[in-house]
Amino acid sequence: MVADSSFDIVSKVDRQEVDNALNQASKEVAQRYDFKNVGASIAWSGESIVLVANSAERVLAILDVFETKLIKRGISLKALDTGDKEPRPSGKEYRLSASIKEGLSGDAAKKITKIIRDEGPKAVKTQITGEEVRVTSKSRDDLQAVIALLKGSDLDVALQFVNYR
Repeated sequence: MVADSSFDIVSKVDRQEVDNALNQASKEVAQRYDFKNVGASIAWSGESIVLVANSAERVLAILDVFETKLIKRGISLKALDTGDKEPRPSGKEYRLSASIKEGLSGDAAKKITKIIRDEGPKAVKTQITGEEVRVTSKSRDDLQAVIALLKGSDLDVALQFVNYR
């Protein structure tokens, strides 16, 4: 009798890589000519990242620099939550707060299982456990098909596939 093969679908971000990207973006903002004398900065503030400059356009430019550094470090932009992407005036400066999304919400997990149930191979079983989804099947080819299906679908969370057995 063949044992079932399985893998887990999770949404995790390597915090060290985010920190490295933030440090690189901070150095670039400090050195670039177009950010001189505008009070531009990017830094951690508790669990969120705060971008500050003297105009809304500069704040969005800092966000662009940070997003570029995240991409180079292999972190999906789907893990970055900037809210409404509208910098808020705070006195004479504009601020934008961003956070890193981790873990699958209940809605996202249900959406993933629905996609697998509707479009995936029929022999595949899914199970939601906390902030991850376990996918099992007797055929490894079916599991590969599920991974390809999820990579091709348009979900608003960054997915990783771990514990492939």
